[in-house]
Amino acid sequence: MATSTTQSNLSLSSPSRAEWIRAFMLVQAATFLLAATFHFGVLVQGYADSRAGIAESVIASVLLAGLIATWIRPAGIRRIGLAAQVFALAGTIVGLFTIAIGIGPRTVPDVVIHAAMVAELVGGLAVTYRVHVEKSRSSA
Repeated sequence: MATSTTQSNLSLSSPSRAEWIRAFMLVQAATFLLAATFHFGVLVQGYADSRAGIAESVIASVLLAGLIATWIRPAGIRRIGLAAQVFALAGTIVGLFTIAIGIGPRTVPDVVIHAAMVAELVGGLAVTYRVHVEKSRSSA
């Protein structure tokens, strides 16, 4: 009985995979919203680029819509998480490409925020992808 109590306490205190996926998506959306406010000149003057701000706002909206969808359709959390995060990663890669070829803003803060975005998205995708792998192994 002591073992079951310990196990139940452990499960209550440690986040589930669904909570991890949602946490990643929330942090990712917040990062894109922060970048958008940066590019719209809300937080800091001198780094305004409305094209980047619009793209970051769209990506943040997709991540937030995906986050909301994970509560509406919890059985589809993996598909929803993968779709929203792949969209965000594709958009971020486009942003990095524009930086590389000189169309987009080429400031140090832009490079740093894009590196953070990629790291968050890759981490979130890894966690989201593993949900399927763990389910397959546990059912075998």
